Amino acid sequence: MTTNGLLQIVLYLVVLIVLAKPLGSYMARVYEGETTFLDRILGPIERLIYRVSGILPEVEMNWKTYAVAMLIFNLFGLLVVYGLQRVQQVLPLNPQGLGAVSPDSAFNTAVSFASNTNWQGYGGETTMSYLTQVLALTVQNFVSAATGMAVLIALIRGLQRKSAQTIGNFWSDLTRTTLYILLPLSLILAIILVSQGVVQNFSAYQSATLLQSTVDGNGAAVTTQMLPMGPAASQIAIKQLGTNGGGFFNVNSSHPFENATPLSNFLEMLSILLIPAALCYTFGKMVKDTRQGWAVLAAMTVIFVALLALSVGVEYGGNPAFAPLGVDQTSSDVQPGGNMEGKEVRFGIANSALWATATTAASNGSVNSMHDSFTPLGGLAPLWLMQLGEVIYGGVGSGLYGMLVFAIIAVFVAGLMVGRTPEYLGKKIEAYEMKMASLVILIPPIVVLGLTALAVSTEAGKTAISNPGAHGFSDVLYAFSSMGNNNGSAFAGLSANNPFYNIVGGIAMLLARYWLAIPTLAIAGSLAAKKIVPTGPGTLPTHTPLFIAMLIGVVLLVGALTFIPALALGPIVEQLMMQG
Repeated sequence: MTTNGLLQIVLYLVVLIVLAKPLGSYMARVYEGETTFLDRILGPIERLIYRVSGILPEVEMNWKTYAVAMLIFNLFGLLVVYGLQRVQQVLPLNPQGLGAVSPDSAFNTAVSFASNTNWQGYGGETTMSYLTQVLALTVQNFVSAATGMAVLIALIRGLQRKSAQTIGNFWSDLTRTTLYILLPLSLILAIILVSQGVVQNFSAYQSATLLQSTVDGNGAAVTTQMLPMGPAASQIAIKQLGTNGGGFFNVNSSHPFENATPLSNFLEMLSILLIPAALCYTFGKMVKDTRQGWAVLAAMTVIFVALLALSVGVEYGGNPAFAPLGVDQTSSDVQPGGNMEGKEVRFGIANSALWATATTAASNGSVNSMHDSFTPLGGLAPLWLMQLGEVIYGGVGSGLYGMLVFAIIAVFVAGLMVGRTPEYLGKKIEAYEMKMASLVILIPPIVVLGLTALAVSTEAGKTAISNPGAHGFSDVLYAFSSMGNNNGSAFAGLSANNPFYNIVGGIAMLLARYWLAIPTLAIAGSLAAKKIVPTGPGTLPTHTPLFIAMLIGVVLLVGALTFIPALALGPIVEQLMMQG
């Protein structure tokens, strides 16, 4: 690894951790209804939204009502996104005259964006009109992210309150998240991205004359290139900040119109993990013990850095199959060295591996390189980060509430070891909480492994695989790990835009989002109704290095025991074959 690459990674991690406290503190003030510096500007808008919508923000909900409101709102968004895709050919803001999206692809995309997965089986610049990109996809980037954050805040209130029957108001949480957090941050980032050359317009596609002509597959001369346009910067800002990840263009953030410069690359990468990291501090502030938030953030960061080191190390190590051919893969002044296949020369290995690790640690899914071209172990790191349940930072809101569920399991295991009823933040963890927590950790593996098995054992699933052998299996496993954990990234060797993968993948995304959010809200409701138990000599401190190690162990053991057999059939055996 080069010194320059190491310095870039260290700078990224330092800036991320430094920004977690001020942003986390601000978000805590937003959710606790305290005054913020944006109140004078946004307060009247918030009150107008409540008045027009008939929302009574002071009227709180129990967990069941909160869950129903969340499901109804997301169902409405799903139907709107589906409908706009199906009729976009007769709507305005379609200068290229793009036709209606097919029913199965429209269903998959609607589920994908409503569930904060943003899996894309289509090429954005050849499929979606500007109106669909803005009114359907960009809007869902905001509200699907806000939904995950609202569920997290409901869980935090469950830990925070005592003998309460309510966990907040979904409509108020959704509104305040969008208005006070996501919109201001997205506006700032979008303006910076435009300054770096990211496109933001409603112009028709532009034809440019090539400096050097070429020939197409039929031998005909090619002298011009069509340059896609569109309102990209506004969507890219929220796709990163909301851990959505859906690209405006087909090649996502490796496209110069989405990611133009080293500064835009750094800021987009930073945006992926910024809110998930800051929410850890928000959690600590809201439960009145910031050590709890730092402990969770530390556990996330340790796992993230370990898998980042694996990915960066093996990518710099290069491909051993090239050694007998005399290919030079060492770093020098004239070449980056290592495995550069599928990576942008302007970003290099360090930034490509860092992005791949960050985007799969969060449920983001955007890419600035092709994960399919990573070495087998280099691709295993992002694959396993998804399979851990998207709790290493994770999606905005959903990552932390998933990690808090793991924390509940960790204190339960510790309680069994010492023969004491487990407690977390003064709340006894009993049978009901463990049943709901079991659903949260078991549903994603069942979805991922079950649907992977279905795909590789049916003709409809196998015909989409373009790579034979172990790598082909990795393609399918990666796809369902991505959809089954609401990530959205993909290997390139799978032709997933067909009825089988669109429909089955849509079902996977629905299960991975809502069958986890509902048990989480059930835990929130149960904990809110409990009294806070005073700390005693047998209470396990949940802010110490010991608990951080225990939490890391629980997360890794669940991931290892569940997915190592499948990984052995894919990237692990492929690595052995490559070395042999």
